Amino acid sequence: MASPFRKRSRQWDAWLTMSSTFWLVLLLSALLILYCGQLVAGTCEIMTLDRDSSQPRRTIARQTARCACRKGQIAGTTRASPACVDAHIVRSRQWCEMMPCLDDEGCDLLVNRTGWTCAQPGGRVKTTTVS
Repeated sequence: MASPFRKRSRQWDAWLTMSSTFWLVLLLSALLILYCGQLVAGTCEIMTLDRDSSQPRRTIARQTARCACRKGQIAGTTRASPACVDAHIVRSRQWCEMMPCLDDEGCDLLVNRTGWTCAQPGGRVKTTTVS
């Protein structure tokens, strides 16, 4: 006949095994969530993009990007997409050095250096201001 102590010990061992398995699964799930939420160094992703076309012949677009830049870099724009650029470009406000326009567009600084314009061959102009 089995003693009550041994029976209780087996139940305790089973409970510990289930408990440790639960905590292991919980820990692995948390690590997976953290890993999937991280960006690779030197990359950016668009978080929000809002467009306002309430005015005729004019669209105002605002986007928020999340970047994981390397040392000496800062979030900027390259070829009309968010990217990590050299910090000296942003500090000196020489926006066209980061090549923010598409290949067929020309880049010009705004007079007060608060942004840039990208002029397309057909005459359409996109103006970007930095806040």
